[in-house]
Amino acid sequence: MAITRDDVLKALAGVTVDAAGTSLPASGRLSEIVIDPTGRVVFSIGIAPPEAKAFEAVRQAAEIAVLKLPGVKAALASLTGERGPGAGAPPRPAAPGGAPQGGPRPGPALPGVRHIVAVASGKGGVGKSTTACNLALALRAQGLKVGLLDADIYGPSVPKLFGLDRKPETINTPQGQRIVPLNGYGIPVMSIGFLISADTAMIWRGPMVQSALTQLLREVAWGELDVLIVDMPPGTGDAQLTLAQATPLAGAVIVSTPQDLALIDARRAVTMFRRVEVPILGVVENMATFVCPHCGGTSHIFGHGGARQEAETLGVPFLGEVPLTMTIRESSDSGRPVVAVDPDGPQAAAYRTIAAGLWAGLSGGAGPRPAPRIVIE
Repeated sequence: MAITRDDVLKALAGVTVDAAGTSLPASGRLSEIVIDPTGRVVFSIGIAPPEAKAFEAVRQAAEIAVLKLPGVKAALASLTGERGPGAGAPPRPAAPGGAPQGGPRPGPALPGVRHIVAVASGKGGVGKSTTACNLALALRAQGLKVGLLDADIYGPSVPKLFGLDRKPETINTPQGQRIVPLNGYGIPVMSIGFLISADTAMIWRGPMVQSALTQLLREVAWGELDVLIVDMPPGTGDAQLTLAQATPLAGAVIVSTPQDLALIDARRAVTMFRRVEVPILGVVENMATFVCPHCGGTSHIFGHGGARQEAETLGVPFLGEVPLTMTIRESSDSGRPVVAVDPDGPQAAAYRTIAAGLWAGLSGGAGPRPAPRIVIE
């Protein structure tokens, strides 16, 4: 029997939000409810920022209530908060090239995680997720403990890249309930794609995305990690600002193709991270050279060397280039990352070179910086 919105509302009617016994549906705090064909239910609860701690118990109770419904395989509730009209004067942005006005605010690190690295791009279609996946595996090949978070709420690619389609389990810890990440070739992996079906559209506004992303980051049992790679969504929007504000990022890696159109957007990504005081750990040129699988000849379909030149212009490290090959495309589409299945091949060697440069930059740095206070005018 299919689960309906009314079924979910009836289940949530038993969850109260205050001492007067107001039910969650009657409180006006409930968002739209997303139900996918696999029996996974996703919704959010609207709160004012100071209510976050008090409403954590409500959020957990809501998830438990929905999970009891026949046919429900998973439930994900998130807390979302927006600044209201009476919340005080609007804050101001950071001064160009300087610290955000009002000074940095220390952000809580993830227990057991030494470095959190964002892999980002200014636009989609440049192979950022493929790069993040193989970069994580290349770091692991160096003997490091590595995890991977797919932060693209709207278009998660990591489940496909790792060939993972199972629902993660949850465990109880002293810190509360935590999601157990799936194992992808020895790497703990987490993605919203594990909780919804592949054809479900996440029709969420910014605050809902921010809350879900924060939960995927902080309510996962990552364990002890040297590096957590975060595969960012393309662009410079809510997800990037959420991570920069709430997480002590060690830095960002920018992925671009060599062509001018992609480089313009890569430049914007560099500018955005600098604005929020996230160090740029390096630039990667993806699809640098096409290698013909028949004759072995090379062609510069998107140009060549543009990302290297851009890195020099911006004064940031150039980590290396990855060719455009059938091997990488086929292995990615089949859920068998090239670094995992052909670790000694030339494509894996390119990712290992990039990983070595990244780790050298991380291990030579001063560690993760405090998360800045992002303010918007």
